[in-house]
Amino acid sequence: MFQKRTLNVQRFGDVTVLDAVPTPDGARLFFAANTPMDQFLAGKDTEIVDMRSVGDAPILTCTISGDAPVSVSVGETEMEIGLSEAETDLFEGLNVGFAIRNGETLETTLDWLQYHVEHHGMNAALILDRAAPESDKPYANKLKNKAARIKGLKRLVLLDSPVPLGKPDLPPEAHPYNVPGAPGKDRMEIPPADPWTSPLGELQLFELARLRFLNTARAVMTIEMYDLLVKRKGPNVFDRATKASHGCIQLDGHQIYPWRVRPNQPARFGDHICRQFDAKGTRKRWCVAPAVAKKNTVWRLIRVVGAPPAADETAPYLRCMALRHPTETVSKIVPKTSLIEDRHLLELAQNIFNYKPVRTPEENAEKRKKGETRTCIVTTMKNEGPFILEWLAYHRVIGVQDFLVYTNDCTDGTDTMLQMLQGKGLVQHRENPFRESGLKPQHAALQAADNEPMVKNADWLICMDVDEFIDIKCGDGTLNALYDAIGDANMISLTWRLFGNNDVHEFKDGLIIEQFTRCAEEFIRKPHQAWGFKTLYHNVGIFKKMGVHRPKGLKPQLWEDINWVNGSGRQMPSEMYRNGWRSTVTTYGYDLVQLNHYAVRSAESFLVKRDRGRVNHVDRDQGLVYWFRMNNNAVEERSIQRIVPAVRAEMDRLLADPDIAAAHAYSVEKHSAKIKELKAGDSYAAFYKELTDPKLEKLSRMHSQFGRNVFLQGPSVIPDEIADKDPDEKFFFTVEDGETAH
Repeated sequence: MFQKRTLNVQRFGDVTVLDAVPTPDGARLFFAANTPMDQFLAGKDTEIVDMRSVGDAPILTCTISGDAPVSVSVGETEMEIGLSEAETDLFEGLNVGFAIRNGETLETTLDWLQYHVEHHGMNAALILDRAAPESDKPYANKLKNKAARIKGLKRLVLLDSPVPLGKPDLPPEAHPYNVPGAPGKDRMEIPPADPWTSPLGELQLFELARLRFLNTARAVMTIEMYDLLVKRKGPNVFDRATKASHGCIQLDGHQIYPWRVRPNQPARFGDHICRQFDAKGTRKRWCVAPAVAKKNTVWRLIRVVGAPPAADETAPYLRCMALRHPTETVSKIVPKTSLIEDRHLLELAQNIFNYKPVRTPEENAEKRKKGETRTCIVTTMKNEGPFILEWLAYHRVIGVQDFLVYTNDCTDGTDTMLQMLQGKGLVQHRENPFRESGLKPQHAALQAADNEPMVKNADWLICMDVDEFIDIKCGDGTLNALYDAIGDANMISLTWRLFGNNDVHEFKDGLIIEQFTRCAEEFIRKPHQAWGFKTLYHNVGIFKKMGVHRPKGLKPQLWEDINWVNGSGRQMPSEMYRNGWRSTVTTYGYDLVQLNHYAVRSAESFLVKRDRGRVNHVDRDQGLVYWFRMNNNAVEERSIQRIVPAVRAEMDRLLADPDIAAAHAYSVEKHSAKIKELKAGDSYAAFYKELTDPKLEKLSRMHSQFGRNVFLQGPSVIPDEIADKDPDEKFFFTVEDGETAH
């Protein structure tokens, strides 16, 4: 029942032949990947009748005269190649599983064999073992003995190789770096490349296996040693392949994971009870019936060329990721916030593998009454003194009750004003703990805010900045009207409208929402920030913490409790739940609410903003490129103006307090003095001249006509003939590789 075979590898200088298999009138030669295709020549008594490449690996079909050896050359290298014996009789008429072992344990191999023999009609297996020669000798011996006990397994061939078969430039396949979608790849310490264990690089092996071993099998399925076909009612995949239109069934792989593997124990199939709720795509493999498929088919990793399955000729399988990528914690190969326990996977573990996996902890969202609408804003500030009162007054008018403000390194009276406002019960002020935490100021503030009673007791939460205003377009313009409009939704994306400077150059102590009334068009995909959003969310424990653009740390057990809508009240897709920060063509919406983002204000105030620095992307300069990107003056937008009378009344009430009036006046004075100081220096004077240039004013109305690279490189790449165009003219301009192009 058990046979052991080896690839007939032959080396000729720098050229490696992985195997050479006889055909009725000649031979098929399988060369290692990256052998140059354009240098082959036939030798004496040999004719090359077909040449193709599979994964950059040449496959040559040759005819030979009589008993002459196969003779070919590659460049200056001449070769007489010895042939293997074609042993297709080993698997004739059998249902074969073809898998490639790359370090999987004996226990995993036996479980894989037992499962597919018992539940899927497999009665033979070809396992290509990629282990280095003599490195794992006990594996073969034990496999021979233990596989003999699997009832129904008629043939098992273990094929090994004297040369490595992996990609030469990648680390071991088991390393998290090789996991699709693994978190934190940019921070991983990557081990040296190892072609003995790296991801498979010789993709011609499937065609090689067909010709040497599998061409007369009843049906052959190829999946990995850590994959499991899904058990379903009806015919198995081998039977289905023999009835398929082209003799082939497509296998669709879904990645699954443990919630946790027990300490000091290897992962098992039965540990894998979780899937990602927002997973996309499948890993393609196949099952083919060679006698039914056309003779000129080519077996490749993910498909059989020449035997396309029909749309309904598919079958699912499960890819057990912790078997391929064993780590001390599952979070190294998948974001745990995406994992949910699956009932069918749990039944598979318990009923088929007789295993007791570690279950996901039970979580329950808090229940809040619909009428509970206490709303809290958490924000960070640095030198924003002149703008605090309007922002505070506006959001009090629309229904925000609580404000938690973190500041750092202020020199314009911002701290003094906020401390005074705290004393009057209007805000809560905290010193930003970013130095102690080592985090960026905004992230440090949000981390600290999670422990604040004001945050814990809020019904609704949002993280936003003092240059952002919630513009509610439904009802009377208040949060209560918005909450009524969205019904049972518990998250709302407030997509940015980027407001420009409205060609205002000088700073004036007036309402921002009155001075700046021009912004980006609604439908504008560039710059990248144009459709960024902030999220107003119901504080019911679905997420663990606040985030800049949306709550973070999703408790995946509660993902179905999310009811997230956009600014038009339409549902947001689940792929946004963990990492979304900007809207798309299908998810933007402004009908109910938008977030007015006054990122630049006047040109003079922007000088102060640049000098102050940023609270999140602290290492990025807010220079001319930033101004160009964020200064959007394409259309007039006055929906927020209906709130102006109420805001003025609230401002008047606040400023009637002499302490508040004095603090505000002090900040305005300091802001004006800073502008004067900056403009007195040559650098900022030149910068101010650039900001107020008529060309930039005109370009601020033309953003919808520009491509991504224009916003990345800035206005200097835009030639005068483009800037001279009418803003209403329909054209498109972008740049590539630093050169201008229409």
